[in-house]
Amino acid sequence: MAAAACVPVRVCHQEIVKFDLEIKAAVQDIRDCPGPLSALTELNAAVKEKFRQLRGRIQELEQMAREQDKESEKQALLQEVENHKKQMLSNQAAWRKANLACKIAIDNAEKDQLLQGRDSLRQRKTTKESLAESASNITESLMGISRMMSQQVQQSEETVQTLANSSRTILEANEEFKSMSGTIQLGRKLITKYNRRELTDKLLIFLALALFLATVLYILKKRLFPFL
Repeated sequence: MAAAACVPVRVCHQEIVKFDLEIKAAVQDIRDCPGPLSALTELNAAVKEKFRQLRGRIQELEQMAREQDKESEKQALLQEVENHKKQMLSNQAAWRKANLACKIAIDNAEKDQLLQGRDSLRQRKTTKESLAESASNITESLMGISRMMSQQVQQSEETVQTLANSSRTILEANEEFKSMSGTIQLGRKLITKYNRRELTDKLLIFLALALFLATVLYILKKRLFPFL
């Protein structure tokens, strides 16, 4: 939070765009570089540094996105982070192609110089060393990007696991709700049956009482008015 909070989202986005444009310009410089290989090495070192700064800003933006309170803002920023990562990979591919094109051009120029009788052995040695250094630099950058992508895959797996656990909890709650619903329906049936039994009992008591009164009246009538 401390590292991400130092740079607001808007400023972080602006810096990402700035580094992206600078990388594109540097890649174009590499593509147009006439040589020698030492100049190409310096250009590659500058591009490497720009990529390092760009990765740092993208990571800061991703951290700020994950700390957003609103889910909509979080998802929007994460989508923006994914777009920046894709653009960075595209720049990385353009960087490799520019290096390859430049090295081929330099190599062709060196071959022309060899045909003109210049010091071929020393230039071949320099070319190999520069190519090895450039390849090492590019490999290091690719490894950095690979580590970043690996972290992203791991975070995606954790998100999927969280969603799976939430889905399982919802299913369990649904089963409990169905069980409670059945219990409530059974209780409703029992209450209805009880009310009906209570009404029947009242009716029987009323009939018994009426029969009792009729019997009493009949006995009184026979005792008091036997002639009737």
